[in-house]
Amino acid sequence: MNEITLNNPRTVRAWCMYDWANSVYSLVITSAIFPVYYQAVTTSSDGKDVVNFLGFEVVNSVLYSYALSFSFLIIAPLLPLLSGMADYTGNKKVFMKLFCYMGGLSCMGFYFFTSDTLSWGILCVVLASIGYSGSLVFYDAYLPEIATPDQFDKTSARGYSYGYYGSVIMMIIALVLILSPTTFGFPNEGLATRFSFLLVGLWWIGFAQISFRRLPDNPYHQKPEKQKLLKGYNELRKVWNILKENRDIKFYIIAYFFYNMGVQTVMYMAATFGDKQLKLPSEKLIATVLLIQLVASVGANLFARFSNQRGNKTAIITMICIWIVICFAAYFVKDEYEFYAIAFAVGIVMGGIQALSRATYSKLIPQNSIQHASYFSFYDVTFNLSVVFGTFSYGLIEHITGSMRNSTLALALYFVIGLILLLKVKSKEIQKV
Repeated sequence: MNEITLNNPRTVRAWCMYDWANSVYSLVITSAIFPVYYQAVTTSSDGKDVVNFLGFEVVNSVLYSYALSFSFLIIAPLLPLLSGMADYTGNKKVFMKLFCYMGGLSCMGFYFFTSDTLSWGILCVVLASIGYSGSLVFYDAYLPEIATPDQFDKTSARGYSYGYYGSVIMMIIALVLILSPTTFGFPNEGLATRFSFLLVGLWWIGFAQISFRRLPDNPYHQKPEKQKLLKGYNELRKVWNILKENRDIKFYIIAYFFYNMGVQTVMYMAATFGDKQLKLPSEKLIATVLLIQLVASVGANLFARFSNQRGNKTAIITMICIWIVICFAAYFVKDEYEFYAIAFAVGIVMGGIQALSRATYSKLIPQNSIQHASYFSFYDVTFNLSVVFGTFSYGLIEHITGSMRNSTLALALYFVIGLILLLKVKSKEIQKV
């Protein structure tokens, strides 16, 4: 039935390489260098942080959070339909490539983003975000097709570890260019920074070819007929009906929505928080993000082992509790060393909760199903919507109250709701009995 052997080392390695490829977007673009660059080019020489976008006056950080929210709002209704088509045709890889190339080319587009091209920069922010989140649906859907359930935690953690290490390497390359621009023929730091965005796109698309060569095209040998759009909708409807009747998946998805609102918002806005609230220089912000990435790899593997001993549910509950403490601590942080301590804690639980959330969902999917893309479309739509609400509410609270600290404190509520809902999941597949 399957063109590949489960737990095949070469296939698993190739799958993990897509994390290596696309995680440079997560680190360089969403977390570290681009947010700092964005703040620099959208802040006037007199320190004014209000920009004019399409005729509206808006705070630069608020515009950025709204742009991210808008990107996920666009992709959310499209992914389920596309995933249904992918399941029906067996062409997950085609859709994965499409979004990968969209994201990579958009990162290259940041090369042309300056203080004079704000609209172009925001457009690239939206398209890069769509490309990244869209490709993840089909990438994640391969997990049940390359590994057995007992290897889900380990394989998922390994993928995230590849991503963390790969992104750090790209980050170091970018920093070398930015810190010594004249050595490499760049007249100034700004041009070197923009060139690093070009490298991110090339890295993403280039290393993705390793995954595209090894991952199967149609492992279940589907032979699609005409009316692919309609058939894709039917595949989606089948999965939706199963999800409605499956109490554990339903509660898990809703729980994931809430706690992931907190996780993703912290990841997207951490550098901006350090910049605006603590006035940390860019080099310290970037060093902090690097610290988070390196620690996250350790956290992913640490909690994978913890999950193997105590179960996925216990591991995720433990991490959510730590996230709640982090949110309250961030509200009171006053100096850079406290910020570093919080960043260290974020790294430990960030790697663990991302890897185990994906693995846990894989375990809850009916093992006899071949509609993995459709199942993961609901998972990733939940991911996207959680980012929409998380980043939008974060920006809105800052807009209303004038302080990011209040936004950070509000994130704790999302984790608490997620924790309560997760406690209602009773499946034996994700807990030790």
